[in-house]
Amino acid sequence: MTMTTQDIASRLAELCKQGKFEDAQRELFADEAVSIEPNATPAFQKETKGLDAIVEKGHKWESMVQKMNSLDVSKPLVAANSFALTMRMDVNMKDGSHWDMTELCVYELKDGKIISERFFM
Repeated sequence: MTMTTQDIASRLAELCKQGKFEDAQRELFADEAVSIEPNATPAFQKETKGLDAIVEKGHKWESMVQKMNSLDVSKPLVAANSFALTMRMDVNMKDGSHWDMTELCVYELKDGKIISERFFM
């Protein structure tokens, strides 16, 4: 049975709320998916191509976080082949900084898999 856009959006939100980002990626993303950050930084390039590289980017992020104080994920707003949600993270970083950030996360689907994710601050 093919998952609908609503099914995929709900599943992604559920897994993200639990902090299971890699599980979400491995289950819901296409092998050729692309992840686009708002800006290139010393830690992350603007565009990451391929599921393995996206998973590795997640590992790099996790290695920088000392403590996740809170994580809030909104209910998805769903269209035909795309959806968006907000994700708010309050984290203490290993470098001593504190981040309280909210991102708009936009996902595009093709053939029942997420083919792109794009983050806006």
